[in-house]
Amino acid sequence: MCRSLPLLVLLALLSNAVSAAQQYGYKVLEQKALAPQVHVQGLEIVDGQLYASSGGWGKSRLLRFDFATGKLDVERKMDARLWAEGLTVLGDRLYQLTWRARLLLVYNRDDLTGIERMQIPGEGWGLTNDGKQLIYSDGSDRLFFISPEQHRITRAITVTEDGKPVTRLNELEWIDGRIWANVWLTDRIVIINPASGEVEGSIDLRGLLPIMQRPADMDPSDDVLNGIARNPADGGIWVTGKDWPFLYRIELVPAQAAPETR
Repeated sequence: MCRSLPLLVLLALLSNAVSAAQQYGYKVLEQKALAPQVHVQGLEIVDGQLYASSGGWGKSRLLRFDFATGKLDVERKMDARLWAEGLTVLGDRLYQLTWRARLLLVYNRDDLTGIERMQIPGEGWGLTNDGKQLIYSDGSDRLFFISPEQHRITRAITVTEDGKPVTRLNELEWIDGRIWANVWLTDRIVIINPASGEVEGSIDLRGLLPIMQRPADMDPSDDVLNGIARNPADGGIWVTGKDWPFLYRIELVPAQAAPETR
């Protein structure tokens, strides 16, 4: 009996083992110019239109561009007391987070006119949806699921990698049944299982914005990766950063493969 105990313990440990996240690099397939002075906090592509949430005290905006041409279609300036954060489109409505005001703003998607405001319990950072529920981050290691009809949080998950919490989850995007999240102040995107909260993939995007493409007057604090959008038309994945001059369409490359090329 005693001799079999170590084996049982070993089997238990193996059954509870945390799978290591797949590591990825990237290859740039295409780039598009992005309008200047867009302090990207949220990004989404729907029906050939690019939606962007641009943050900042006294200068937060909600923007819609023609994705093919980059031409600005609609711009909505926000209350100077609000700092815009993540956004997502679900059905005929667009949802936009605010940072510290504890508000989730709801717009008519067609003309971006305001419809209502929903209360959230804390800060708003990133926002996406799974086709039914809204999913948002608050800068912690947790993601919250909201029923847009009931105006309430239905569940929350804790995001972990190798058994450790992952904090500063920022801009979000739902891609192929997984949640992609920028990790603020890093050049990293993590791919999260929405059921377990486990990080299943990690994308290293260092060097995405080359030095020669950075505006001469760029504030170092703005040189931050932030913005993920999947184009439903072709499945292309586009990423950018705060006040970056370009959007980049990327392809994931397993880390053991050759380094990224342009």
